[in-house]
Amino acid sequence: MSDTTASLRRKIDSAGDLQSVVRTMKAMAASSIGQYEQSVRALGDYFRTVELGLSVCFRDMRAAEWITGETGKTDAAAIGAVVFGSDQGLVGQFNDVAADYALKTLAALPGEPRVWAVGERVHARLADAGLAPMGSFSVPNSVKAITSLVGQILMASETRRSQGDIAELHLFYNRPAVGTVYAPVGQRLLPLDEIWRCKLAERPWPTENLPEVMGGGAPTLRALIREYLFVSLFRACAESLASENASRLAAMQRADKNIDELLDDLNGTFHRLRQSGIDAELFDVVSGFEALNES
Repeated sequence: MSDTTASLRRKIDSAGDLQSVVRTMKAMAASSIGQYEQSVRALGDYFRTVELGLSVCFRDMRAAEWITGETGKTDAAAIGAVVFGSDQGLVGQFNDVAADYALKTLAALPGEPRVWAVGERVHARLADAGLAPMGSFSVPNSVKAITSLVGQILMASETRRSQGDIAELHLFYNRPAVGTVYAPVGQRLLPLDEIWRCKLAERPWPTENLPEVMGGGAPTLRALIREYLFVSLFRACAESLASENASRLAAMQRADKNIDELLDDLNGTFHRLRQSGIDAELFDVVSGFEALNES
């Protein structure tokens, strides 16, 4: 059935309304990216400070012995993992990329994977792949809300580790990348093993004045380790949220472009159809005028 000018006008109005929604979502995504990228940059400096503090502590052999005893490997065979995704859609392949990377990496590791999902969308993706998460968390809607999520993840993972249910904890998420919108990455967060300790212990101090740990190494080391775990999780979440909004922004840009092209086609068809109607009416007037003159 051919379109009429009235039906075309309705389609044009609907496409215009949809474009307004898309452009609003573009603006929101662009605004959100800024706050998460800024938090990641701020965390970078703090993370380096924490690592420098750890490097000083690990030069003390007593602290090294303490950390080895506290975080040595358990007898658990399961591998714990946290996969960051999204609660909302319109993010392209964002959740598929993170979930596929996590599944591929975990399949190559010894032990049964036990996963927590951050986001309903990635939770569903993991379940569809046959790896039903043992828990899920909601995606934070602001930088301030990330702290609460980090606390929940640390509490859940520590409970499992203390019970001997998991031996390691890995993080999987999408990180903003140059040249592409994002790229999937993985990080083993726990255990804090000897290789990790030695790497930090060998880290050079930025000045010639070497610091000293006051008041005993163990309490300071415990505090720094808590900060290290917190910042690592916070940064992973912030980078995932920045990637999510970048993916949504890219999807909305494509949608905006497609709507522009659709509107061009609809407006062109509308104007041609309207001109055809005007031409037909003029032809009828001329034909009637000529018929009257002949009579």
